Amino acid sequence: MYLADKALGFNTDLNSSAFLQKTFGELKDLVERYEPSLFWSDGDWEAPDSYWNAPANFLAWLVNESPVKDTVVFNDRWGQGDTCTHGSYWTCDDRYLPSKTQGRKWENAFTLDLDSWGYRRNGKYDAYMTTAAVVTTVVETVALGGNALINVGPSHDGTIDPIFADRLLGLGKWLQVNGPAIYSTTPWRVQNETAASVWYTTTSGGGGGASLVNAIFTSWPPSGVLSLAIPVSSAATTATLLGYGTVMWAPLNGVGAPGIKVTLPTFSPGNAPCLDAWTIALSNIA
Repeated sequence: MYLADKALGFNTDLNSSAFLQKTFGELKDLVERYEPSLFWSDGDWEAPDSYWNAPANFLAWLVNESPVKDTVVFNDRWGQGDTCTHGSYWTCDDRYLPSKTQGRKWENAFTLDLDSWGYRRNGKYDAYMTTAAVVTTVVETVALGGNALINVGPSHDGTIDPIFADRLLGLGKWLQVNGPAIYSTTPWRVQNETAASVWYTTTSGGGGGASLVNAIFTSWPPSGVLSLAIPVSSAATTATLLGYGTVMWAPLNGVGAPGIKVTLPTFSPGNAPCLDAWTIALSNIA
């Protein structure tokens, strides 16, 4: 039915298209059966949204009449020209990672297999993201205000390959230490310092507490001193290495001026709080 519609240039009468009636019924059933908080559409790029009848039909029902109308959000893949234009949030393209904040919600959908979104038995080791690459991608995405959507391809029986499990468990171990710099954070006034391999997030203080600026660095400086050019210190500034504790810091250009340097601790092999990236949580910083 779809190929017949395509052969006609997608000029099918929407009211009589058995294909579209079928898809609308299935979409509606998914919502009524599972009441999702998020509805993620894909495979839309061959035809305009007027063919799919998404805005006037399914989306109108979803946000006005469905059982999740007050809570559901949806992405931007509903027809040609809709990506990066319409939707509760934008996905724009696979592995979408802009160079600056977008002023709205967006998502970086990426797959751990660099060559495929599905399972494949002939994948080679270097075709998969390393744990460090996964951590860095998540950090960059969150620092820029995005959501990280991570894809793995399960096998025919629903199992996850050990290489996928290893990467996800590695990310999980990293988040056990650095989660406070990722979850419930927002972008800071500056998102990164390239020279220091640092990405920033900020955490609002709860219950009237002070906000924190999280400096996540993906490369441990050989000197053991992390120099940050952007933060402006005060006499009350403190620095904490997540998973370790308070660390020493000093202003680069005097208190009240941009720039601080943080003296990192020395660890014996295997005793570092985490691998791949680390977080300095700064309080009373501007």
